[in-house]
Amino acid sequence: MDALREAARRDPLGPAVEGPSAASGHPVAWSWSDLDQAADRAALRLGEAGVGAGDAVTTILPASPEMLALLFALPRLGGLLVPLDARSLADELRRKVGRPGGVRLVLAPGGRVGELRRLLPGHGVVEVEEIVSVPDPADLPIDPFLPTAYTPPVASPLSMDHTLPIDPTLRRVVPELEADTPVVVILTSGSTGRPRPVVLTHGNLSASARGVAGRLGLDPMDRWAASLSPAHVGGLLLLHRAVSVGSPVVTRERFRAEEFLELARQGEITHASLVPVMLRSLLELSDGEPAPRGLRCLLLGGARTPLPLLTRALEGRWPVALTYGLTEASSQVATAPPVEVRAYPGRVGRPLPDVALRIDASLPGGVGEILVRGPTVAPILPWSGGARRPTVWMDAEGWLHTGDLGRLDDEGGLWVEGRTSDRILSGGVTVEPAEVEAVLLDHPGVVEAAVVGVPDETWGERVVAAVAVQVGAETDGAALVEFAGERLDPGRRPRQVQVVQALPRNRNGKVDRRLVRALFLPPEV
Repeated sequence: MDALREAARRDPLGPAVEGPSAASGHPVAWSWSDLDQAADRAALRLGEAGVGAGDAVTTILPASPEMLALLFALPRLGGLLVPLDARSLADELRRKVGRPGGVRLVLAPGGRVGELRRLLPGHGVVEVEEIVSVPDPADLPIDPFLPTAYTPPVASPLSMDHTLPIDPTLRRVVPELEADTPVVVILTSGSTGRPRPVVLTHGNLSASARGVAGRLGLDPMDRWAASLSPAHVGGLLLLHRAVSVGSPVVTRERFRAEEFLELARQGEITHASLVPVMLRSLLELSDGEPAPRGLRCLLLGGARTPLPLLTRALEGRWPVALTYGLTEASSQVATAPPVEVRAYPGRVGRPLPDVALRIDASLPGGVGEILVRGPTVAPILPWSGGARRPTVWMDAEGWLHTGDLGRLDDEGGLWVEGRTSDRILSGGVTVEPAEVEAVLLDHPGVVEAAVVGVPDETWGERVVAAVAVQVGAETDGAALVEFAGERLDPGRRPRQVQVVQALPRNRNGKVDRRLVRALFLPPEV
């Protein structure tokens, strides 16, 4: 089932999305019918540009009306959406888009097209406004009784301009999506330092939407703030889930605590997905005031929420829900609604319906690796956009090994205890050490690098690095922090670099990351 088509059938004139256009910054307000027709028109134009079944289209867009339309336009062609963070730096984009031929088109706001065409020779870079039409507010009739400074949101593209054609056969020729149809590719950082694509299917997204909606009791009266980048699985699944439920989405180019609080106080938003550092900024800004009355759920994920932060939020009656998940499982695996979090602070809840969870207990207290199986788990599919091998690995029984440690209590609730892998979760961003190490090794004076995460009250974990440099090299830790910061997105930059004579190693000659981490921790008393 096409969730957007169904929402437009149920409530054609109901509000669907409100926010600034990614292309022009003009305010947009579309109904479900408007959004559905915008997706149809985008599908038509993408088809005219040569996009067909199995083709990938990369978007470099924030959460926006255009992004929401494209999320449903591409599956109508049998294409795949590959969203990237609109704030990515040039080197980051070059690594993620990959070789020519990996994607059919790159869609971006017109202001960035020139830069991207120089950066990505061999790729077709197109202004997103050529694909998703958003009328200029200047073309709208102004109500004479409204103040002259008032700028109305942009209404229906069809009510504005009937001359833009929609292929009347489009809805008949596009087949119904099957559960195993690939629709989205999320790029995460791989252990080799190169982006690792995870292919999610229509069935994965639909199962996740159903499970989360049931667990949190979502309904069409909710208003979701799209506060996370759609390049991350949590941000993209938020958009898809809201459409599946029929809940309006409020988009902004980026999260700003002041704006978020004002929207919540006005009743413009009721739900949001946040990472812990966002919650911290809201609590600091509110300065002890209770949560806005209309706010019903703040879903926290992306990193472990420090208990002092959670306690502070609960004391202010903030409606915090906790979740544990990963890209390979379509975001959420287990989720605890606010009432459960108040009763069991720190527990991330029971597995979603139809999702099986198992602990491969090997440590005291029943702690072990978290294993997941079910309809939200990505299939073992290679992606033609540069992957040479499957991008999700399971055992022979179909269990996804997450690399995370956890335990189950007597009621089946999950408590996350850490990770078996070297992955770092910093401010909601998954950081693979090898990716940061590869950047540091690009410095002519660096001969070895080891990147680890250390506990941080604000970010969950802080990215740090130890490096060995050539004898006589004129560089220090501060210079290397600056060097890496110019080449990595903010969430992946090392916050501290320490120069050492040699990296600590174990008896097998491998870098001992435990000893590297100890370089940045205070000495035990």
